Amino acid sequence: MRMRFVIPLGVFVIMVVFLGIGLKLDPREVPSPFIGKPAPAFSLPQVASPERTFGDANLKGQVSLFNVWASWCVSCRQEHPFLMQLSKAKVIPIYGLNYKDERDAALGWLEQFGNPYLTSAFDADGRVGINWGVYGVPETFVVDKKGVIRYKQTGPITEQVWTETLFPLIQKLQAEEVGA
Repeated sequence: MRMRFVIPLGVFVIMVVFLGIGLKLDPREVPSPFIGKPAPAFSLPQVASPERTFGDANLKGQVSLFNVWASWCVSCRQEHPFLMQLSKAKVIPIYGLNYKDERDAALGWLEQFGNPYLTSAFDADGRVGINWGVYGVPETFVVDKKGVIRYKQTGPITEQVWTETLFPLIQKLQAEEVGA
């Protein structure tokens, strides 16, 4: 008769432990299997100049941000003024990946809100984004001088994210020697 209560009690305790662990996790911190690995290979037409391409090779040689965005993305609108500030300050090169968008809408967005990107690739069908592990926008990757993904920011870059996480990492990576 006692065993009848012990097993359900044991299952309940295990569930409470897992719930407690889950409540301490930050849902914005989604681990990426690409951290520490070379950026996935790609070559896409540019948003502004479709006759020219942009690809993973362009991300090598300097620490950069690779920001995945779309004109239909509400959170991208929230993030955009901060990207414009970063671009004007020339702290780090910012490249874009326009994800599952219409070219005219993307061009209109950049014209209306400003263009923080040195170049933005046009990923109309989203295949390159999927290869990078993108499941929503905005997402931003910190790519080191060797073209290795060192961090993934899910959601908008805010002043707090920049100050506490991205900028310290970028400074560290910029100080590293290319052969290191």
